[in-house]
Parts: sequence; structure tokens; C-alpha cells
Amino acid sequence: MATQAHTAPSYINAEVIKADHSIDPTLGAALGHSALELGNFLQTTLDINELIALFADKIIQSVAYRGLHYVNQADDVNIHIGGYSAHMCTYQLTIEDNSLGALTIYPQKPLKENELVVLENMMCALVYPLRNALLYTSALRSAHIDPLTGINNRAGMNAAIKREISLGHRHNTPMSVMMLDIDHFKRINDNYGHASGDAVLQTVAKCIKDSIRGSDAVFRFGGEEFLIVLSSTEMKGAIILAERIRQQVEQLSFGTQKGLKATASIGVTSLSSKDSITTLFERVDNALYSAKHDGRNRVVSTPPPGESHTN
Repeated sequence: MATQAHTAPSYINAEVIKADHSIDPTLGAALGHSALELGNFLQTTLDINELIALFADKIIQSVAYRGLHYVNQADDVNIHIGGYSAHMCTYQLTIEDNSLGALTIYPQKPLKENELVVLENMMCALVYPLRNALLYTSALRSAHIDPLTGINNRAGMNAAIKREISLGHRHNTPMSVMMLDIDHFKRINDNYGHASGDAVLQTVAKCIKDSIRGSDAVFRFGGEEFLIVLSSTEMKGAIILAERIRQQVEQLSFGTQKGLKATASIGVTSLSSKDSITTLFERVDNALYSAKHDGRNRVVSTPPPGESHTN
């Protein structure tokens, strides 16, 4: 049976759910559907984020919870939906002795024995759809990685942002985006050469990636522009992070080139209940334009309409 923790949220060892884990056929009524039906339903998508979201929607029908967190370090997948609580159940998911990662549920109160049994059966229905989604994610990732910087390229950016917007609207959770532009990048290429320009891009990309959480995402948006998507992050937190990244970029060193320094201008905004990807992009782009127009090497935020300015 899964172990429940009643302290502050932290990862714990718990029940290992395998593909051949026996499923109680009498639980159909409790689940509202059979485990087989749930498995077939989850097979309707290969998108890992959508799969976890669909599974989250099904869990809430049987178990009252505040949030869930799926993490697979081997495949660099980190998905959090909802909030946290002082109670948790963590399941290690495996198939043919291969780890599929861990899924943590944060119930509103300690789960009863029958609720744990239902939850474990639902986890069993998840493993094969999850395995397929991870294989699909791995195949897509090779086409969605920028070869120079090693971060996400623009190919999958729109789909990823639309998904985050949908999750934010569905679960009423905050989300923020940042647009970062390396100041006077053409001048760097002209004065130090394109090899040095590439080194600047690689180093700044690593700086950004090291500064964000696994559940966040960074994309190379254009030549010297980067888009950062911050899940479950309000405007205030995004501004603090943006300023930290700006300061770190200012302190970076780039190989053996003496005198080569870089700065960054950053625009920040957050999601509103009425936002589409178009309105969100327009607002963060306007914030970046203001940062560059006002002298560069600064952070400017543009809040959603009707909200007060934070900086």
C-alpha cells in the first residue's frame, strides 16, 4: 500500500506500481468505470502533459486532492498541477523493471484504505499510456531541441504555451512568461566574431536553464531572444526571477575573450483568465520593447489589463 506522509511536502518512498500489478475487477463501481476503460481513455493522447491532466481530471472523481506532481528525471519531465497539502502519496511507476517516474498525489486529508485501493488501481491503468507518451516525447524532443544551445527550439513552443494556458485556465493556477533579449548582440558578433557570439548564446541559455525549475521551460525564440514559461508562478515571483537572471547574465564570462561582456533586457507578464496565446505574447513583447527602449539591461513588467503594475 502506498505510504502517506503527514508532514511538509517532501518526496518519500512508496508503493511501486508495475504494469502487471493485479487490478481488482470489482472496483468498477468505485471508479465510475473499469480500469480497462480508464486505460483506453488515457490512450487517446500521446502528449505527456495532456495525459497527466486527463488523469488528474479522472482522479478527482474518486479522491479529493489539492494537486499532483509527476516527475521523470531520466526523461527530463516535470509536471505539477494544482497545489500542495500536508498529506501525500507517492507512487513509483514501472514497466518491465523500467522506471516511468514517480507520481505524487496531495490529498486534502489522509486517505482511507478503500480510497488508496482505488487510487492504486487507477495508477495501474496509467502505466501503459504513460510508457507510450514518454516514448513519443523522446522522439519529439530530438526534433524540438536547438542544436547550438541545447534548449527547446521554436518548433514546439506554441503548443507548449497553449497547453500551459489551458492548464492555468482549467485549474485556476498562475502562470508567467518572460522574454529575454541579449543586448547589442550584433555588436558582439561584429567585434568578437561569430564563434564568440555562439559562446554567448550557449552560456546565456545555460544560465537561464540553471535558474528555472524543472517544471518551467525555456525556448530559443529567435536569434538572440529567449522565451521562458513559468508554471504556477505569479507576476511578483517572475519579476524577482527575471532580475536575478539579469544580474547573473551581467556577471557571466565567455571563454578567453577579454573584455567580452553581455547584458540582457527582459520583459515579464502573467496570465489572465481572458488571455489567449496572442494576447499573452503581445503583452510580454511590449514589456521587452519597453525594457530595450528605456535603456536596456533592465526588467520591465506589463501586468494583465485591470491589474496594478508591480515594478
